Amino acid sequence: MGINNIGRFFMPKNQLFYELFEDVAEKVHEMGGKLKEMVSEADQDKRRAILAQIEDLEHKNDDNTHKVFTELGRNFITPFDREDIHYLATALDDIADYIFASAKKINFYSVNPNDTGIQKMADLILQGTIEIKKAVMGLRDMKNLREMTEAMVKVNSIENQADDVFDMSIEMLFQQENDFKEVIKKREIYQVMEIATDKCEDAANVIESIIIKYA
Repeated sequence: MGINNIGRFFMPKNQLFYELFEDVAEKVHEMGGKLKEMVSEADQDKRRAILAQIEDLEHKNDDNTHKVFTELGRNFITPFDREDIHYLATALDDIADYIFASAKKINFYSVNPNDTGIQKMADLILQGTIEIKKAVMGLRDMKNLREMTEAMVKVNSIENQADDVFDMSIEMLFQQENDFKEVIKKREIYQVMEIATDKCEDAANVIESIIIKYA
């Protein structure tokens, strides 16, 4: 048993849940940064290399999410409602899934990501992951409720902006793109990226529910 595993063995179970959620939130933030890096990269081979990094982070998050569910089944004492733990783990996992899906579609369709809609969506996804990380990090002691609340308000605003960017991007796509295949490809990418911001809002809603119950 390694040192880290020994530490986890003796760690209070409440703290273990917080540690897992914080690690997931950190990796979701990293994925948002990698997606932004990917859409800023002109070279397709380099974009593929960044996609591989995103995939690795997504797999690590899957492992952590599985650990949350495993610990939930093992432990009677939890830091907050078991249902809320399940909802939050699922919501954070969904963010990671849709960031990965966005990166995969950009790569699979060989779309040049130097596109206003894709660039703006990537910015909003990254902003969303930053705010979700802030909110999750505050769950351990709930001492910075104002910062957590501000983060959730920002996530809601980001999701609204993403809706506007999606509508604008679709409108411009049909006006400016004559290649029907490109229309289909980019429309799918916009959709998946917009859903990633929806999932950030879902996670923020779960955190808000936890705060209302326990703060």
